[in-house]
Amino acid sequence: MTVDNPIFLAVGIVLCVLAIAVLFLATLGGGHREIALSRRRPGATSQPSVLTRVTTSAATFVERNVSGNARFGSRESLEQAGLKMRQADFILLIACVGVAMGAVGFILGGPVLGVLLLLATPLGALVFLNILTSRRRAKFEDQLGDTLQMLAGGLRAGHSLLRSVDAVSKEADAPTSEEFARLVNETRLGRDLRESMLDAARRLRSEDFDWTSQAIEIHREVGGDLADVLDHVGETIRERSQIKGQVQALSAEGRISAYILMALPIGMFLYLSVASPGYIGTLYTSLLGWAMIGASVLLLILGGFWLSRVIKIKF
Repeated sequence: MTVDNPIFLAVGIVLCVLAIAVLFLATLGGGHREIALSRRRPGATSQPSVLTRVTTSAATFVERNVSGNARFGSRESLEQAGLKMRQADFILLIACVGVAMGAVGFILGGPVLGVLLLLATPLGALVFLNILTSRRRAKFEDQLGDTLQMLAGGLRAGHSLLRSVDAVSKEADAPTSEEFARLVNETRLGRDLRESMLDAARRLRSEDFDWTSQAIEIHREVGGDLADVLDHVGETIRERSQIKGQVQALSAEGRISAYILMALPIGMFLYLSVASPGYIGTLYTSLLGWAMIGASVLLLILGGFWLSRVIKIKF
């Protein structure tokens, strides 16, 4: 029995690409530390596998020829998103996913859908990075009140400010521990603590942490009880966080409505492209159809911008 539906072939391609991506990440990442072969078997030489050599060669080629001039997936954006990947690895992974999505689109809807999916892959990667970055920043903001309480407790225990920051980097959860560990490392290399904290506030876009760095700098100039100052700042930040939570809860319905209104036309277009390609293909065969596609995309962008302004509340 033969199956003529191309959906099965597309699903098979997607599963194969996911398997290759898992092997790619496992080869490059190495989540666990492996004991060196020279320690396990003295005198034996390590022979990398074929997959390791291929992925390493491809990543090296991308790093030499693309990463130096590409702003896509820069090291700073990957760090802000919390991804411990090199820019070359990220670009290579997105390229593989883009080719696979293009092949799936070509099988399901022809060359037009294939090109659209191929071009949409890097845009989806940027959206994914932005989502991870926003979540990491929001998590840092949520932990900031407890972080200041830990700093104040360390100062009251008799530790210096840098020693208290070091204690937070070891005891706090991510991403606070990661950012404070970076502060400690930069300070040990000779950078001023205030500059490092201001740079962290700019990188995380945290107005509350900017206030914290300003309060510490004012204390260094005029003196006083820094632990008491941090307690007051932490109390203010917790009150602001409580108000933000209330506002987000009240505006949740508007955000969900905006997401549905934005996703509905795109989802219907993709569904019709798969379920009835002949019906949706009329848009590609006439000038009026292309004009309608351009107008719909423009109106969708304007509507999304308008909805984002409506549901966004500044504090």
